[in-house]
Amino acid sequence: MNQSKVKPAEGKLGVMVVGLGAVTTTFMVGVLMARKGLAKPIGAMTQYDRVRVGRGEERRYLSYSELVPMASLDDIVFGAWDVYPADAYRAAIYAEVLKKEDIEPVRDELQKIVPMKAAFDRNFAKRLDGDNVKDAATRWDMVEQLREDIRSFRKENGCDRIVVAWAASTEIYVPVYEPVHGSLATLEKAMKENDCEHVAPSMCYAYAALAEGCPFIMGAPNTTVDIPAMWEMAEKTKQPICGKDFKTGQTLVKSGFAPIIGTRCLGLEGWFSTNILGNRDGLVLDEPQNFRTKEVSKLSTLETILKAEDQPELYSDYYHKVRINYYPPRNDNKESWDNIDIFGWMNYPMQIKINFLCRDSILAAPVLLDLCLLSDLAARAGKWGIQRFLSFFLKSPMHDYTQGEEAVNNLYQQHVMLKNALRQMGGYEPDQELD
Repeated sequence: MNQSKVKPAEGKLGVMVVGLGAVTTTFMVGVLMARKGLAKPIGAMTQYDRVRVGRGEERRYLSYSELVPMASLDDIVFGAWDVYPADAYRAAIYAEVLKKEDIEPVRDELQKIVPMKAAFDRNFAKRLDGDNVKDAATRWDMVEQLREDIRSFRKENGCDRIVVAWAASTEIYVPVYEPVHGSLATLEKAMKENDCEHVAPSMCYAYAALAEGCPFIMGAPNTTVDIPAMWEMAEKTKQPICGKDFKTGQTLVKSGFAPIIGTRCLGLEGWFSTNILGNRDGLVLDEPQNFRTKEVSKLSTLETILKAEDQPELYSDYYHKVRINYYPPRNDNKESWDNIDIFGWMNYPMQIKINFLCRDSILAAPVLLDLCLLSDLAARAGKWGIQRFLSFFLKSPMHDYTQGEEAVNNLYQQHVMLKNALRQMGGYEPDQELD
C-alpha cells in the first residue's frame, strides 16, 4: 500500500459551519460526546464503513482510517456563523433534537462556540429575522468580512486546516444566469457591483472559503458552487468543492429503492413524495420561493435513475411529484410518505407505500461529519474542483452540466464511486467497475 500521495492529517482541523441550528448543534454535540466516549457516531461512514482491498487470500476489509490518513475526531475545532447570537449550548437546547441529559456533559465546550455575525440577506430567507448579521455595503464587502473571519479563526485556534460547510436554511431559488455565473471574472464583477439578485449570500461564503484555501461543502439545495464561476475558483485555488443538499431521509430512500425498480425491469406510472417537517428548515421551506430550490433538488434524483431514453416502454411517461409541508408539532421529527405506482407483467398495476418516520438532524449530523472529513482528505490528496466521489452523501450531486454530464444518483453506484476513490487514494487499484 502506498499513501505517499496523501499528506498526513497533522494538527487541528477547523470545521466552520454556516448556521448554528438543529443540524449543526446535533453534529457538534455528537462529536464532542463521542470524544469523551459517551456516545457513538452511528451513521458516519468514516467511522464505521469498511472497504475491501485485494482478492482471494489477499482480501482484507479496511476502515477508512486504515486505508487513508483521516483526521481524528479529537483534532476537530468548531466554529460557526448564524443570524441568531445564541451559543451552541443554547442553540442545541432550543433545537429540541437531543435530550438535555445528552447535551449537559459537553455544556462547557458548547458555550465556548459563539457564532460570528452572519453574511445575510433577508430577501433570500424571508422567514428568518435574526439580528446577528454583518453590516456589508456590497456582496464583495461580505466576502472580505468572511475571509477575515476565517483568518481570525485559524489564528486564534491554531488550525492547520479548515473546512467550511453550509448547514443553514435553504435560500430562494436562484436560476443559473450565465452573464454573472458563467465565469469567475463576471461573478467577481457582480459582487463588487453589489448584484443582489444573482449573487446569493451563500456564494459569498463559498468564495471566501476557497479564497482562504478551505474546501467548501454546500449542504442545502442552493445555487452556490454548482456554477462555472465557482468551478473556476476551485481550480484557481486548488480546493475541493461538493454539494448540494445533504441526502438524509426521503431522497436516501428514493436513491436506494428506485434502482430496485429499474434493476427488476418493472415499469413506473408515478411517484408521489410528501413530507411534514416542523423545524426551522420547515419554516423556511414554507415560503414558496425557498421550496422551489428544494423541489428542484429532490426531483432530480429519480430522473437520472429511471431514464426514458434507456427504457422508453417502462419510464417514458411517469409522474413525479414532491411536496414539503410545514407542521410545527413534529419539530425535527420529519415524516415522509412515498406512494409508488408501478406496473408489471402484461401492464398489470401494483403499488408500493413507504412511510419513513425519521429524525432529520440525527440523519444529517453524520453526513456533515463525513463530508467534512472526506473534503479535508481530498484536499490533502491534491484533489480539487468537483468531488464526484462524495455524491453518495448528497441529494443533487454536482456535475458539469455545461458538458452534458449527468449526475449519478443511484445509491449503489455512488457507493462504488466512494470506495474506489478511497482505494485509489490509499494506493490500490479500483476493482468494482461501473456499467
